[in-house]
Amino acid sequence: MTASRQILKLNAFDASRAATLAEETASLVARRQSTFGPTSVLFYDRPLHVVSAEGVWITEADGTRYLDVYNNVPSVGHCNPRVVAAVAAQAATLNIHTRYLYDVVHTYAERLLATFPASLDRVAFTCTGSESNDVALRLATTATGKRGFVVTEAAYHGNTTAVADVSPSSRPGKPLAPHVRAIPAPIGGGDVGRRLADDLTAAIASLEESGHGFAGFLVDTIFSSDGIAADPPGFLAAAVDVAHAAGGLFIADEVQPGFGRTGAGMWGFERHGVTPDVVTLGKPMGNGIPIGGVVARRDLMQGFADSVGYFNTFGGNPVASAAALAVLDEIEERQLIGSAAEVGFYLLENLRGLMRRHSVIREARGSGLYLGVEFVDADGGPDADATSRAINALRDRRILIGAAGRYGNVLKIRPPLIFDREHADLLLEALDAVLTAG
Repeated sequence: MTASRQILKLNAFDASRAATLAEETASLVARRQSTFGPTSVLFYDRPLHVVSAEGVWITEADGTRYLDVYNNVPSVGHCNPRVVAAVAAQAATLNIHTRYLYDVVHTYAERLLATFPASLDRVAFTCTGSESNDVALRLATTATGKRGFVVTEAAYHGNTTAVADVSPSSRPGKPLAPHVRAIPAPIGGGDVGRRLADDLTAAIASLEESGHGFAGFLVDTIFSSDGIAADPPGFLAAAVDVAHAAGGLFIADEVQPGFGRTGAGMWGFERHGVTPDVVTLGKPMGNGIPIGGVVARRDLMQGFADSVGYFNTFGGNPVASAAALAVLDEIEERQLIGSAAEVGFYLLENLRGLMRRHSVIREARGSGLYLGVEFVDADGGPDADATSRAINALRDRRILIGAAGRYGNVLKIRPPLIFDREHADLLLEALDAVLTAG
C-alpha cells in the first residue's frame, strides 16, 4: 500500500545532498543549517537563491528568470506596484494595533464583508491562516459546547497545536487526536457529493458516541492538500446540510481558494451554492504582507467574545490593511476573477490534451487558477516519484511548481492571478517536453 506523505516533505530538499551543490548555493545552505531549525525546509533538488521578483517571474542570483506557477501568496503578482505603494505610504504614516480607530482598517473591513453573503457580517483580523483556523475552532466549540471536528484525510489547516490536530497531512502514519475524525476527500468517480455526505454522517456518529460530540466540519473548499477537488459544482451542499442537521458548524477554509482563485467568485464556497457559518482567510489576503481573518455571523462572534475574547496585536494593523485593500482594488479593477476563469479553463483543457498523450497523467482537474495534474504508475497507483521528477525537470526548464495530494503525486498549479495565456503556453510546452523525455 502506498504510504501517505507529510506535507512539508513534498518536493523538499534533502540536506544530505548539500555537498553536490554549486559553491555559492552550498554556502547559503550551510548558513541556513547553522541557524534555522530543521523544520525550515527548502524546495527542489537544487534550492533556488532568489534575489527579486516581479509579476509572475522570480529571478535567481545568476539572473535566471523562472515562471512562478506555484506561489498563490502574491496573488496579484510579485511586487505589485499598487500594493508596494500602499504599504510604503502607510508605513511612513502610521502602523499600530487595532485598539485605536483609523480609517484604513475600517474601510477594508467594509469592503471585505461586502464580498460575503449578508449573514456573514463580522470580521476578526489575524496575521495568518493558522491563527484564523485556530479562532474558528474556538468559535465552534464555544457555540456548540462540543469539541469534535471532521476534516478530510490529507487536509492541512495550519500550525498551531489545535490546528495541527485537524491537519492529517502534517502527521501521516500517526493516530488522529481523539476529538478528530478524517474522511476521504471527494476525489474519484461516482457521486462524490453523496459519498462525502455519507462519510460525514458516519464520522459525526463516531464523535457523538465517543463523548466528544460534533462541533464542526472544516474543509478547504478546493481540497488543495488532498489533491484538489472541484467538480461537480455544488457537491459540498449535501455535506453542509448534514453538518447543520447534526448541530455543528460548517467552517470554510478559504486560505487557498479565496480571493478569486477558483474563477467562480471571490470565494470557493460560492461555487457550491452554500453559505458557511465561519470563513477563514490568510495567505493571498495581503499579497505577501501577513494578514488573515475570520468572517462569521454576529451571534457567533458575540458568543465567543462573551466567553473568552480575542485580540491580535498585529492583526489588521494599518500597513497590513493597506496592502489588503490594494489587493481588493487590483482584483476588482483588473477583473482578475474573470481572468482566472478564462485562463484556467484554457489551461485545464490543454492539460487534458496532454493527458491523452502521456499515460502517466491520470487526470487533470480543478477550477480557475487552482489546478492539479495527477500522476500514476503503470499499475494505476499514485506515482510520487514521477511527480518529483517532473517538478525538478520543470525547474531546470525555468518553471516553478509544487506537489499536493495524500501521496504527493499531484502537480499543484496555483500561479499569481495575473497569469495569462502566454504563461500557460510556456507551462504546457515545458510539461509536454518533460513528460516526453521521461
